Amino acid sequence: MTVETLTIRRPDDWHVHLRDGEMLRSVVPYTARQFARAIVMPNLVPPVTTAAAAEAYRDRILDALPEGAGFTPLMTCYLTDDADPDELVRGHGTGAWVAAKLYPAHATTNSALGVSDVANIYRALEAMQRVGMPLLIHAEVTDRDIDIFDREKAFIDRIFSRLVRDFPALRMVFEHITTADGVAFVEQAGPNLAATITPQHLILNRNAMFEGGLRPHAYCLPVVKREEHRLAVRRAAVSGSPKFFLGTDSAPHAQEKKEAACGCAGIFNAPHALECYAEVFDEEGALDRIEAFASEHGPRFYGLPLNEERIVLERAPVEVPDRLPDVGAVPFLAGKGLGWRFAGAPA
Repeated sequence: MTVETLTIRRPDDWHVHLRDGEMLRSVVPYTARQFARAIVMPNLVPPVTTAAAAEAYRDRILDALPEGAGFTPLMTCYLTDDADPDELVRGHGTGAWVAAKLYPAHATTNSALGVSDVANIYRALEAMQRVGMPLLIHAEVTDRDIDIFDREKAFIDRIFSRLVRDFPALRMVFEHITTADGVAFVEQAGPNLAATITPQHLILNRNAMFEGGLRPHAYCLPVVKREEHRLAVRRAAVSGSPKFFLGTDSAPHAQEKKEAACGCAGIFNAPHALECYAEVFDEEGALDRIEAFASEHGPRFYGLPLNEERIVLERAPVEVPDRLPDVGAVPFLAGKGLGWRFAGAPA
C-alpha cells in the first residue's frame, strides 16, 4: 500500500549554518519553517569562541525569526588551539552553548582559526567530558599530500580513533558522515559516538560535481564521494540505528561566490530539506523509520526532550526553484522535482 501522507514529530536539524548579517536574516526562516531546534555552527568571522559571543549570536538569530515562529537555536563553541576549559564549562553551565565544534584548521569555510593539533585541546576535552558537553567533529585531515576524497578515512585512522580511546565518556558527533569507512567506525564504536547525515550525501555522488562541466552547486566540504560510499551512508540513514540522525549542513553562499574562479564550499538545502530526506526514505522503502531518524535519535543522543508538535509530509510534486532571490543563492537540486511536500502542522 502506497503511503500518501506522513505525520511525524516536528524534526530538529542537528547541524546547520545560518551565517550572519543580511544572509542570516534571509536564511533563518527556511530552517525555522521546518525544524523546531537546530545546532548552529559557530564558524563566523570572528568565530564564536566565548559564551558572550554565543549569547549575542543567538539573540541575532531570534531577532531574525518570522513572527510566531517556534524555533530554538542551540549554540556551539568554536574550538581553537588555546580553548579555555573554564570558559567552556561556564558557557555550558549557563546554557550559552550546548556543544563545542572541532574544525581542523583550514578544513572548510572560516576554519583558519581551528585546531592545528588535537593534543592542544586535550585539557578542554577533559573538561567537556567531565561536564557532559558533546564534541562535534568535522572529521577530515587537511594535509596537502592526502587526496581530498581520502581525508575522512585518514582522520579516522590518525585522530578519531585516538579521541575515542582517550575520552571514552565524551559524547562525540561525527558530523556530515560521507564514507563507508565512517559508517563502520560509528557502528563499531560505543554508545557515545553518533553521526549526522546530510541530504546531499544521500543523493549525490562525486560525478555530480562534473556532470557536463564543473558544477559548483554540488561542491561542499566534505566533498561527495564515490557511489559505494553514498550507498553505505544511505543504508546507515534508513537502518533505524539510533547512532545516525538528521543534520542538513545547510550552508548558504551568494550565487556569485559559488560561481567563481575559486568558488565557496557549501550547499543550501534548507528550503526543501525534509522533502529530500522523505524522497530517500521512500526510495529505500523505509518511510516507517524517517520519524526516528529526523525527530528522535538526535534529541535522545543530546539528552533533550522530544518535540511534541507534529508536522505533515504529503506525497505531492514539488519543483525546486532555480534561484532564491530573497537569499541571492541557488538551492540544492535547483530546477529539479521532488515527490514529497512539507505541509506544515496537521489540519
